[in-house]
Amino acid sequence: MSAQKRTASSAAGGLLGLVGLSALAGVLVTAAVTPALAVTGMAANNSISLFENLPGYLEVQPLTQKSDIYATNPDGSAVHLATFFDDNREEVAWDQMSQFLKDAAVAGEDPRFYEHGGVDIQGTVRAALNEYVIGGATQGGSSITQQYVKNVLLNNAVREAKTDEERQEAIDSAIETTPERKLKEIRYAIALEKKTPKDEILRGYLNIAFFGGRVYGVESASMYYFGKHASEVSPAEAASLIAITNNPEKFRLDRPDSEANGAATVDKAGNPVPYAANKERRDYILDRMLEYKKITQEDHDAAIATPVAPVITPPSTGCQSAPGNSAYFCDYVVNVVQHAYDDPATPDVNEGTKLLRQGGLQIYTTLDMELQAVAEQAMAENVPMTDPEFDVGSVAVSVKVGTGEVLAMTQNKRYSQDPDVLASSPEYSAINYSTDFDYGGSSGFQPGSTFKVFTLGEWLNEGHSLRESFNGSRRNFTSFPAACYGGWSGSFDPKNDDSTNANNAVDATKYSVNTAFIAMGQQLDLCKIKDFAQAFGVKRADGLELGQKFEYDDNGPVYNEDGTRKVNPDAVFGPSAILGTEEVAPLSMVEAYAGIANNGMTCKPVVITKIVQADGSELAPPAPECWQSTTPEVAHGMAYAMQQTFSGTAAQSNTYTGVPHIGKTGTTDGNEGTWMNGASTKVATVTWVGNATGHANLRQISFDSGSAATARHRMWSHIMEFADNKYGGDEFPEPDASAFRQVLVDIPQVAGLTFDQAKQAIEAAGFVAEDGGQQDSNLPAGQVSGTDPSGQAGKGTTIRIFTSNGSMKAVPNVVGMQADAAENALKNAGYKVQKQNEDTTDPSKVGLVLSQNPGADASAKQGDTVTIVIGKLGAGGGDGGNGNDG
Repeated sequence: MSAQKRTASSAAGGLLGLVGLSALAGVLVTAAVTPALAVTGMAANNSISLFENLPGYLEVQPLTQKSDIYATNPDGSAVHLATFFDDNREEVAWDQMSQFLKDAAVAGEDPRFYEHGGVDIQGTVRAALNEYVIGGATQGGSSITQQYVKNVLLNNAVREAKTDEERQEAIDSAIETTPERKLKEIRYAIALEKKTPKDEILRGYLNIAFFGGRVYGVESASMYYFGKHASEVSPAEAASLIAITNNPEKFRLDRPDSEANGAATVDKAGNPVPYAANKERRDYILDRMLEYKKITQEDHDAAIATPVAPVITPPSTGCQSAPGNSAYFCDYVVNVVQHAYDDPATPDVNEGTKLLRQGGLQIYTTLDMELQAVAEQAMAENVPMTDPEFDVGSVAVSVKVGTGEVLAMTQNKRYSQDPDVLASSPEYSAINYSTDFDYGGSSGFQPGSTFKVFTLGEWLNEGHSLRESFNGSRRNFTSFPAACYGGWSGSFDPKNDDSTNANNAVDATKYSVNTAFIAMGQQLDLCKIKDFAQAFGVKRADGLELGQKFEYDDNGPVYNEDGTRKVNPDAVFGPSAILGTEEVAPLSMVEAYAGIANNGMTCKPVVITKIVQADGSELAPPAPECWQSTTPEVAHGMAYAMQQTFSGTAAQSNTYTGVPHIGKTGTTDGNEGTWMNGASTKVATVTWVGNATGHANLRQISFDSGSAATARHRMWSHIMEFADNKYGGDEFPEPDASAFRQVLVDIPQVAGLTFDQAKQAIEAAGFVAEDGGQQDSNLPAGQVSGTDPSGQAGKGTTIRIFTSNGSMKAVPNVVGMQADAAENALKNAGYKVQKQNEDTTDPSKVGLVLSQNPGADASAKQGDTVTIVIGKLGAGGGDGGNGNDG
């Protein structure tokens, strides 16, 4: 019966329902609820005043509801990942509730619900007398409207509480059994009935009612106790559910051994009667439903004969219920929500967590279930969850290039937040290896040579070219520019993985030559390399900037007076960082590689596409954020060099799909961590396999799938093969021609220096110095006599340095001397003499040395032959006589 059709069958009820509540009604209600006041002699007008001064408007705040996280199938359908709640409640509409539930609630809790004006005087007086005068056990006298009001006030108090302490205080206050609370509930109930239809009040009650444990509302109760929706329950099930609301702890159906629920009850034959207490209350409700003609006799008898047989279906709560191994992605989503909606000004409130656990959100994410399944398969086939030789850890994470959307995230552990589970099995972890510490992750892992791409980028950013040569040979490096802290000095002698040498950026990248990248770094500024990496979103997983370190002593971490961790003031970004010694999260690296593939524009990881609130409105998810990390020209140059790795160190990661990729491998010191990072123009993927804790050499360990050190390649190619086929990929843009120019520089003039001085000058200029041995020279023995080549060459060119053997001296200058005198002078100097005549028309030159070879002051060895040319009177010469004497 609707509110509009109710009759004045009860004189008091009719009076209470009238607009402009009469003084008589006020006295009756006050006296009924607080007979102790009347007994003590308080005047009726004081009671009326007390009642009328209570607030009458009830603000119904949104119910605390569970939130759900979803992924999306290729067909657009939602895939449920996880549920979160403080109160397990899902609010449903009137037509989503079985009529049996509505009728059972009215018949069992408030038979005169559709007749009274908010307060059932008969029930209220009975309960009040029993509570405050007779002193018997507490009896229910509240109408459904009053019960709804009580629960609304409790819900409002819980929602307004900011801390756990405030929440508990609110609960205690809302359920405290006092005349004052009862009066307030009645006042609200009467006011509510004036403006709210009965059906709407009943719907609200069924959605807010408590069903034991953490279960609230008929939808969640139906799903939990019987595994079906509230619209699907039978009369017997409906009555069992409504029975619980009368005494949730006594009548709940998930405690079969509870004495309160009649565990010791037996029938006439001595057989135990399951849930006897609930059945007794259920059958009472069924009797009332029959009495009020809500069910037929046949339905009643069948329901009474039906045993109470719950099908307990625990709700999926938390990320551990996420399908497959998507729990770590789910955990990251939770952390994103918490960070996005927390208010930094109230660090003790945790608004984001409260919103997730109470707000009834429907959160739709970026997870690609197809790619996720492929990543999980690649992980399961190639990396075990545990290994007897070391604490094996592994990650595979993929993002969409150009948007930052996280498409897949998995690791080689099962997810759990249960301390007992974590303590009992190394197959489980609560730590997300993919993410930063503040987002549920670890403190990060050294990225090894995958970090070298940022030196490559800064090399190009500073105007160097891909083919520009430099000295990439192994040697001891002693100084590096670093403007932000004054420069690095010391001794740094990096080793290479093999004997491969590289003297340009392309070969250095293709073969991952350590000394070549250190040589490049020495021509740059270490601080600018750090800045370049950070421009792509790379940071330490512990929250510090690259180059920073927390301070430790013998007792562990050192703390400041305010309780924060102390940062070591002496920590800097040194040359070893070029080779990847800064601990970073895999998600940070895949973000950067996607930025390189996206023409230098980096996008922050995105995991949420849409959030729908309980009222159907949308809540803005964390905003996407993209920025230009470097110029497209620099990014194209980086991509060119990184493509070459697939015929170098990344050859085992080749997908052979025809889709172009950029990539870079990484192996840390001692082969304790291995990486494969790369991207197409559509999808970027990072795979890491290493020591989660401890130290072990992966090159000395084998999995069932093959070498532990190459598992990264097997996973990366598997994942990216699928990504290539699903998302495709374009050619990477060609670098500008200037990226390939050769740069020539002057070779130092070193003649006359010692060999060591010359070598130092040659190497300081960026060349490779090589001992060319001795050569004949008129310089003192041991001095440098020259180089090959000389003039100009590209940096990194090998320059041969020659030293004098001192065997040569200057040849005497005999030009213009008489032939005999010249010959004697040369022979006296230790040279052999060879004479040649040359015609001259000048009589004064006859007999004189016209030229010599070697020339005057040239160098030659003693015993060498010096050729002198002597003037001889040629034809037409002489004194010009007049011919015949005769």
